[in-house]
Amino acid sequence: MSEETTIDRVGLVGRGRRLEYFTIAWNSLEGVVAVVAGLVAGSISLVGFGIDSFIEVASGSALLWRMLVDADVERRERNERLALKTVGLCFIALAAYVAYSSIADLWRQRAPEHSIPGIVLACASLVAMPLLSRAKRRVASALGSGAMHADARQTDFCVYLSAILLGGLLMNALFGLWWADPVAALVMVPIIAKEGFEGIRAKACHGCCG
Repeated sequence: MSEETTIDRVGLVGRGRRLEYFTIAWNSLEGVVAVVAGLVAGSISLVGFGIDSFIEVASGSALLWRMLVDADVERRERNERLALKTVGLCFIALAAYVAYSSIADLWRQRAPEHSIPGIVLACASLVAMPLLSRAKRRVASALGSGAMHADARQTDFCVYLSAILLGGLLMNALFGLWWADPVAALVMVPIIAKEGFEGIRAKACHGCCG
């Protein structure tokens, strides 16, 4: 590897770290707001969205850990696989929690309160997350990082959850459809579980690490 190539890679790794610092900061704030607003409103989908934000924090932290050993190929690959599996287990636990809570709410017919903070949060996420995902994909492609690609996909996943969350909250707020929130949460479950199982199998690393 030439000196110029090494310098370019160091610059890319630095950009990747900055993106992960932003990911950690954004999702920490997002998670706190979502969980608190969800508990106040009794919204399972909003609480689930908040927990997902904390999983994103764990994923971003794992990527920072991976960036610290970028120059060591063997350690880099090992860290990527371990990070993917750890985050995958978190996603499966989240899917189980959301499924149980949603079914329980549907059974009891418990209606959540309206949540304006939740609606604002979902809208903000729909704007910020696609931009963050695009930036991560560029760095991932340049570095040949499977873990960074997986992290970008998780950011895309956050966009999908934001759209589902917003739909459920708006249907409840505008039309008083009490079941919209737990149904929206149930729609999240297979998406969350799929990401979890792929992470455990470390599928995201195959064919894209360099």
